[in-house]
Amino acid sequence: MNHTYRIIPVYTGDVSGVASALYELGGMVVIHDPSGCNSTYNTHDETRWYDKESLIFISGLSERDAVLGNDRKLIEDVTEAALELHPAFIALTNSPIPFMNGTDFLAIARVIEKRTGIPAFYVPANGMHDYTVGAGAAFAALAGYMNKECIAQRVEKENVVKMNILGVTPLDFDAAGAVMKMENMMTAHGFEIVADLGMGEHADNWKNAPHAQVNLVVSAAGLPLAEEMEKRYRIPYVVGIPTGKFAKILFESLRKAAQSGKNVDAFQAAMEQADIREKKNFLFIGEAVTMKSIAAAIALEKGVIVRIVCPLENGAKLLTGEDAQIEGEEELEMLLGQQAKEETTVVADPLYEPVMPENVRFIPLSHEAFSGRCFAKQRICTVGDPADVLTYLEEQGV
Repeated sequence: MNHTYRIIPVYTGDVSGVASALYELGGMVVIHDPSGCNSTYNTHDETRWYDKESLIFISGLSERDAVLGNDRKLIEDVTEAALELHPAFIALTNSPIPFMNGTDFLAIARVIEKRTGIPAFYVPANGMHDYTVGAGAAFAALAGYMNKECIAQRVEKENVVKMNILGVTPLDFDAAGAVMKMENMMTAHGFEIVADLGMGEHADNWKNAPHAQVNLVVSAAGLPLAEEMEKRYRIPYVVGIPTGKFAKILFESLRKAAQSGKNVDAFQAAMEQADIREKKNFLFIGEAVTMKSIAAAIALEKGVIVRIVCPLENGAKLLTGEDAQIEGEEELEMLLGQQAKEETTVVADPLYEPVMPENVRFIPLSHEAFSGRCFAKQRICTVGDPADVLTYLEEQGV
């Protein structure tokens, strides 16, 4: 069967992505699912669960209620908790069971909002997509609840660009100090961070995000919000993470976007400036923004083109040239089989190694959203100039 996995694991699911995206933003996330599943979405997929509190609840869906309905219980439980805890918003999402039963979450959200006076919305999920889809939808839903008055209050400061960082979750940025290092790099180069969605954020500060002049999208999960804010608030965006020599290109692209009011493709700008001297058979498998940023830094520093293979859904539109998107283990094996005639170097999470052909030279680079905490002690920071990840890859002969 296509799109199945028999050896390697799947990426973190969309429901966990919703919970991760909204974890620090002061709202209440309610997952409509049987009791006990909270550990799957949080204690297994959420590294912040052990030292930072968040209002994430499971509805305790029973088999009887799943078959017969009983939306009243869900509405009453959420209403009671919200009136006691006073969250900034209420986000409803669901596991596959309510999805298959056709639960009308939009109507339930409207009833809850009317009863509580607290903004309530539904983030679609069904457990069949990866975390970039769930987190992306959750981030995008916030755009409609931001402070619209900030548009008229934008004041440009000399040599200072106001910006937001979009798409930050520990599923992609779990290396110690990665988020702080990124924020410090931005402020050191003349950028003022308005909001950082969604790690290290003050509960209500995200509402002022329209005050920014430009958005920096650091993961595929942040792309839907960037697109929504471009429509609603006319804020352009740039995609990439500041790593190695690519950081300079990224900073230039952000300033250009802020000045022109138009999106700037930092990856294309990097390739135009790179002195490409050779083409080696390098395949980087993983999240598109992270891998393309590392590939851009390698192109700038070594003049080598790296091919990206993205197994995640939201990263497809970022792929160019010989990059490829795959769905399932079988497609990956077919793609790797095509490389059988040439010696290939693959950089990917360690749990990909069992499906590698014999001729492949494999370099492990762990990813929280794929292997979880299995290799947490070996996590390598992808942010910085110099970046730990580039030093590591150079030591491995890349």
